[in-house]
Formats: sequence, C-alpha cells, structure tokens
Amino acid sequence: MPYPIQPIDLTASATVNRNTHAHTVVNLKAAAGLTVTLPASTGKGDKYMFFVATTVTSNSDIIKVANSTDVIQGTLDVAAVGGVAGVTAGTAATSDTITMNGTTTGGILGSYIELTDVTLGFWQLQGNIIASGTVATPFSATV
Repeated sequence: MPYPIQPIDLTASATVNRNTHAHTVVNLKAAAGLTVTLPASTGKGDKYMFFVATTVTSNSDIIKVANSTDVIQGTLDVAAVGGVAGVTAGTAATSDTITMNGTTTGGILGSYIELTDVTLGFWQLQGNIIASGTVATPFSATV
C-alpha cells in the first residue's frame, strides 16, 4: 500500500486514518488547538508522526485513542524552552490521551510525537515535546 511522502497539515480537529496519515508527518497548525483521534489499534505496525508546527496559544492540541479499550504506552521527554531542565514523562496503565496546552504540558513549536500501532489495544509512544514554566505530565485517561 503506497503511503504519502509529503507532510500533511492539520488546521482543524480530525480523525486520522491509515491510507492518508500513516507513515508521514502530520503538522499540527492551529494556534487555537485541535483534537486528533487515532484509528482503533489493530497491530498492523502503522506509525503516526505529529509535529507541532504552530505553537498552541489557546485551548490545547490533543491526541487521543479511538475507543475505551485502546491505551498509549511509552514515554515523552518534556523539556522547557531555553534549555531549562525537563523530565521524562511515562504513561500510566490507563493513559489514552495526550494534551499539549501550549505551556506546562507542551505544544510549543518543535514538539514531536510518534505513535506506533504495535498490537491490538496498544499504541507505543515516543517523542520530545517542548513546554514552558514548570513542566507537567501531558497524559490522562479521558476516552
């Protein structure tokens, strides 16, 4: 199955899908934030890469799973602007949502998240996000 090579810009909330968004970079370009919903995990190995191309200045950039059985597992390096010490944030067993609020939980230009559909019910997470102020975990269970 051929996949797009060119990055795709998102300026509004969307549900991503295998044919359009897998194996390419999805640029998040909404200063007012947006919500990205992943497809249900099936274990096909699809990789979804998200780059914050516009800093969130109101609301949040949110990436969440499609259903109440899928979870996100892994870590994100959360660093503060200007090289101030950050943290490595790990998910909880029930994490299904990543929220970048443009300050303490990331969402500043240059933040990058990669999610891989590793097996039924599980998304593997890695990435680096840029925050400001006292960094906080971007993970929650909201789905």
